Amino acid sequence: MAMNSDEVHGLNGDMSVQSTHTNGNALTTPVKSDSACCANGDAVFQTPKQNGTSRRSPTKTFSFTAEPTIEDIRRMQAEFTDERDWNQFHQPRNLLLAMVGEVGEVSELFQWRGEVAEGLPNWTASEREHLAHELSDVLIYLVELAEKCHIDLPQAVLRKMAVNRLKYPASKVHGSAKKYTEYND
Repeated sequence: MAMNSDEVHGLNGDMSVQSTHTNGNALTTPVKSDSACCANGDAVFQTPKQNGTSRRSPTKTFSFTAEPTIEDIRRMQAEFTDERDWNQFHQPRNLLLAMVGEVGEVSELFQWRGEVAEGLPNWTASEREHLAHELSDVLIYLVELAEKCHIDLPQAVLRKMAVNRLKYPASKVHGSAKKYTEYND
């Protein structure tokens, strides 16, 4: 059972949300996991903003497990490819095209659904698992493409985040979806 100050997850996937009322007493309300949780059973909480949108609360968001790391995934895929003698086919261009194909398969899962809520509350377990498979394919191809191009992906992400912070300073772009070229100094 995993828990923090606001939620408790049972082994059966049910979740209880604990809230403290003005009299200081805590009440626990059961919530069914498929309506309030992610595929891994973790809850998704959002803090309402004044304009009707929502903002993530840092302590109550979804998070990935620590393992496997991107390097672990790279090694697993390299071993898988080596065992099958597929390196001859796994050149950068081919990996890119394969990844684009997998992104298309992810797109098909969202096609015709309209807006989809965070946490996919209206998706079945089977639909979630299908999505997990397709997203995994995209990630595997992305990691292998980065390997073949000799790009240290975690370090590239750190550098790119630094660039994004300069392009999109929070004080200037907060709450706006404009591209950085549209902002006036």
